[in-house]
Amino acid sequence: MDLQLRDRVALITGGASGIGRACADALAEEGAQIALLDRDPAGEEVAALLRDRGHDALFVRADVTVEADVRTAVAAVLDRFGRLDTVLGCAGISGPAGTPAAEVSVADWDQVMAVNVRGNFLLAKHTVPALRSSSVATIVLIASDAALVAFEGMSAYNTSKGAVLMLTRSLSVDHPEVRVNCLCPGVVDTPMSRADLGRPDGFAGSDLPVMQPADLARHAAFLASPVSSPINGTSVVSDFGYLARPAVPPYEFAVDPTP
Repeated sequence: MDLQLRDRVALITGGASGIGRACADALAEEGAQIALLDRDPAGEEVAALLRDRGHDALFVRADVTVEADVRTAVAAVLDRFGRLDTVLGCAGISGPAGTPAAEVSVADWDQVMAVNVRGNFLLAKHTVPALRSSSVATIVLIASDAALVAFEGMSAYNTSKGAVLMLTRSLSVDHPEVRVNCLCPGVVDTPMSRADLGRPDGFAGSDLPVMQPADLARHAAFLASPVSSPINGTSVVSDFGYLARPAVPPYEFAVDPTP
């Protein structure tokens, strides 16, 4: 399927690793021009690898929690490419994992909200004006199935991802000229999830259903593309069907004695 992303300009936060890097690879393979934003300078290596493969890629070092950084980074992208067609908000942190809500420090709570919520708000705030000039403008934010169910010991993360889901809906209502959707994946095999779940060597042999970043990146590329034009203001859950299952134990139904 041609996703009609050739020569589109895509800005991707969190592009130095994990889901953001996979999204950069996926959109570049579809012919998009890529602008990577990340506070990690390793983003320049990712951009260089894309250029080595013949893709047009730019890296801008920026902290999505700092408005001046986001404003300056977006200006640099527009100066380099002249326009903006799609934005992917992939920057995120998990914060304290395995910590009950009453034991989470205010500093940890605020940091999770700053990256996951304020970062995506600032991203939208400073890209929507440029996106208005595109006939195929899209924003795709990475939320989580934690936006829909509460995982024990991850109150800050759960709350922040719920906010990302509602930010998605709010943006689509406030700015109907831009399609805005979010992805709600289950566990994705990234350095962050490996650290949180104590799996430094990966998830081989685990009972957890785990997807690879490239799997999620394909979903993001579809939502970013004109091919998905009817889809707006919603979330796409990719969790192997776990959200559809009841949390209670299976019922033991009475056997009907009649033949």
